[in-house]
Amino acid sequence: MRVGLVCPYSLTLPGGVQAQVLGIARALRRQGVEARVLGPCDGPPPEAGVTPLGNSLYTHANGSIASIAPDPAAALRTIRALRDEAFDVVHLHEPFVPGPSLTALVFCPSPMVGTFHRAGQGSWYRTLRPVARWTADRLGARVAVSEAAAETARRTMGGQYRVLWNGIDVPQVQRVPPWPVQGPTILFVGRHEERKGLAVLLDAMGRLEGPVSLWVAGEGPETPALRAATSGDGRVQWLGAVDEAQKLRRLRAADVLCAPSLHGESFGVVLLEALAAGAAIVASDLEGYRRVVRNGRDGLLVPPGDADALAGALRQALVTGGRHGPMAEAGRRRAEEFGMDRLVGRYLDVYREVIAARTASP
Repeated sequence: MRVGLVCPYSLTLPGGVQAQVLGIARALRRQGVEARVLGPCDGPPPEAGVTPLGNSLYTHANGSIASIAPDPAAALRTIRALRDEAFDVVHLHEPFVPGPSLTALVFCPSPMVGTFHRAGQGSWYRTLRPVARWTADRLGARVAVSEAAAETARRTMGGQYRVLWNGIDVPQVQRVPPWPVQGPTILFVGRHEERKGLAVLLDAMGRLEGPVSLWVAGEGPETPALRAATSGDGRVQWLGAVDEAQKLRRLRAADVLCAPSLHGESFGVVLLEALAAGAAIVASDLEGYRRVVRNGRDGLLVPPGDADALAGALRQALVTGGRHGPMAEAGRRRAEEFGMDRLVGRYLDVYREVIAARTASP
C-alpha cells in the first residue's frame, strides 16, 4: 500500500497537526507501508519521506497563527505530486484549510480519508460552508480527533465522523534523558497568545509559595509584556522557542505540565507527551483536554481563566509528589492508550475500507 499524507501547515515549524502527520508516517513505515508526506516547508524538509510544496504564509486562525500555503504555486505542486505519486490512498489533515489539503480534496483522483483537528468555528469553515458539503462528499471516510472536533465539522458540513485519538510514540518519549533540574518545577509549552492562558499561569505563580520554578517555553505576541511583568520574579525562566528534543527533555524533568488554555483546544498532544514523560498535569477544564486527562486520576482540571483555582491545583500537584506521585504513575499508564502504533492500526483499517469501496464502485 502507498499512502500519501497531506499537511496544510509548514512541516518545518512546530505544531500539533504537523507532529501527528509526521508521526503517523513514521509509524506506517514501521508496519511496512510506503508513506510519503506532502506539505509546505520553510527550508529543507524536516526528515526523509517529505515532499516540500513551497513556503508558507502566516495567517490568523482560531485565535492563533497558522503557517499555510494558499498560493497557486503550492496548489500546482500539490496536483503534480498527487498525479506523479499515484497513491493508493491519500490522508488529508484539516481538509478545508486553504492550501495543499483543500487542493487535494478538490483534485485528488485517489481514495481519500480526511482527519479534522479543529474545535470551534473558524473563519475558513464559515467562508467555505457553501461548498463544504459538496467537497466533503469526496472523502471516503471522515475522522475527527475528538468529539469537539467532530461536532465542529458536523455543524459545517454534516456527515458522520469516527473519533480517533491523536497519537504519540510513548517509547520514544521515555527514552529521552531528562533536563537537569533543581527543586520543584512547572513547565508551560505553547505560543504566547491570549488563547493559551499564559497570563493566567503567571498570575497563579504569584500566589505560590516556596522555591518552585516555572519554565516558559515558546514565543508569541504577548512575550514582551509578560516578560516585563515578571522581571522581578527569579523563579520564572523564559526559554524562548525550543526544538522537539529539548521540549521532550524538559517534559521528562518537570514535576508538572501546566496547560492553562482559555478555549479552542480540540485535544492536547502535549498533555499526552507529558503523561508519557511522567509529569503530572494541571490544565483548564476544556472538552478537548477532558479527552486526555481524567480529573483527579492522572491530572487536575480547573475552570479556564481562574488564577486562584489554578494556583490551588498546582500547589496540590506539587505537594502530592508531582512526577513521583500517584497521578504521574496513572498518567504513564494512560499514555499507553494513545500509542501511535495503535492509532495507525486503526487508520490502516480505514484506508483498506475506502480502497475497497472505490474498487467496488469506481
